[in-house]
Amino acid sequence: MENTVSPRPAKKTDNYANRTEHYVTLTVAIIIGLVGVFGRFIPDVIPALDQMTFMFSAIANIALIIATIIAFRVVFNILGFGKHRD
Repeated sequence: MENTVSPRPAKKTDNYANRTEHYVTLTVAIIIGLVGVFGRFIPDVIPALDQMTFMFSAIANIALIIATIIAFRVVFNILGFGKHRD
């Protein structure tokens, strides 16, 4: 008896979650968030900027909110809750 293997079609996998653009966008969101975190402490490091503490805090809060929105959008897009751009 002869052992024969019938050819099977190749598996088609959806690698949408592994796209580079997702991870580049997440990296940008992390960088924006870090700028926001470190920007909050600039008046503590440079005493001449003590009078602008509120402005630096507001800018830091805005940067953190933008970074959070970008990160959540990318993560939900990877999970399949966003629009797939295939």
